[in-house]
Amino acid sequence: MLSTFSGLPRTAWIIFAGTIVNRIGYVVTPFLVFYLGSRGVSTQQVPYVLGALGAGNLIGPAVGGLLADRIGRRPTILAGLLGTATAQGLLYAAPNVLSLAFAAVLLSAAGSMVSPATGALMTDAVPVDGRRRAFSLFHWGVNIGTAVAGILGGFLAAHGYWLLFLVDATTSLAFAGIAVTLLPGGRGRATRSAASTSGAGYGVVLRDPLMRALLPLFGIGLMIYSLTEVALPLAIRDDGLSTATLGVMATLNAVLVVVLQPVALHVLSRFAQVPVFVAGSVLVAVGIALTGVAHSPWAYAGTVVLWSAGEAAVGGVAGAIVASLAPEDARGRYQGAFQWTWGIARFTALSVGTGVYASAGPAVVWWFSALAGTAAALGVGALAPKIARRQAAPVPVAPPTAELHPEPASV
Repeated sequence: MLSTFSGLPRTAWIIFAGTIVNRIGYVVTPFLVFYLGSRGVSTQQVPYVLGALGAGNLIGPAVGGLLADRIGRRPTILAGLLGTATAQGLLYAAPNVLSLAFAAVLLSAAGSMVSPATGALMTDAVPVDGRRRAFSLFHWGVNIGTAVAGILGGFLAAHGYWLLFLVDATTSLAFAGIAVTLLPGGRGRATRSAASTSGAGYGVVLRDPLMRALLPLFGIGLMIYSLTEVALPLAIRDDGLSTATLGVMATLNAVLVVVLQPVALHVLSRFAQVPVFVAGSVLVAVGIALTGVAHSPWAYAGTVVLWSAGEAAVGGVAGAIVASLAPEDARGRYQGAFQWTWGIARFTALSVGTGVYASAGPAVVWWFSALAGTAAALGVGALAPKIARRQAAPVPVAPPTAELHPEPASV
């Protein structure tokens, strides 16, 4: 399967290996509710900590993208990883709910700083014709590490929650060691030259009409995918099935994506990336929507197969599209804007999605998944000609009039 990714530069493989190492340590968050219970945190107080965890995911990508363009890719990666390791210790040792919430914000913010910087560094290192494979490789690494973490986390939790925090902090430091010794500095043009044309903040993204159109469409698809974290467990519970069924579905998804993604890339690489993204996104939307008619473990497994196949097909494509649109001196901020959209989508799914499921009924959630997911995918397809023109001959985003109206260095 690795031959699918042959020809990619050394930096892409280092990021891939570091991502696997880092994601293997993603064991604290899935068991955080159980850990909080062991600390005597009441059910009424748990949402404060989980809400803080979600809020951090809205801060980290924006900061990470900005720093990646300002101070460089590798320093931003190191800051995020060292911050993650520190936050793990703070979260474990926090004496009360307020300090737990503070540590949770720091943990998710620091952890989510890393992806925009690695995405920008990948864009720097990989030629245009290899970025689709490079971002797919990155997505594959995330899934490999997450699949291992799912198995490892249950074992560690049974032997003491402190092991979860130790492993998560250790893997963050291990990736930091890989980054500082093997990754290039990755200083983009914005950090090399004082004559950057894109400004200091996220105005460069907001002034790009194609990004203004794409990000909401990507966000709808990502929000629907995030429903698998909350609506799928609720549906399984409502059908009277055990938590073991949910565990089987999560394992099935992880295994399918790990096995299918290189195969899907090999088969689909002959097709343009936007049509592949549209078809895969529709498959994800329809597969998740069909959860509403599943009531047995086998039926749920059938829906998981559908949306997992779609995930394998689209894995990394959206990131590659964003990379192809970014000016050289704003690659970090373009990736940061995309990751921030991911954070908003997940936060919305976990909060609003749960409320709609409980108040309006599950059918509304599933019909929304089918209709909105398909419409968003087709919307991206309608933008294919504009995306192709930008990829063929990138048009620089108009620079701000810095002399008259300097852009503030903020998100």
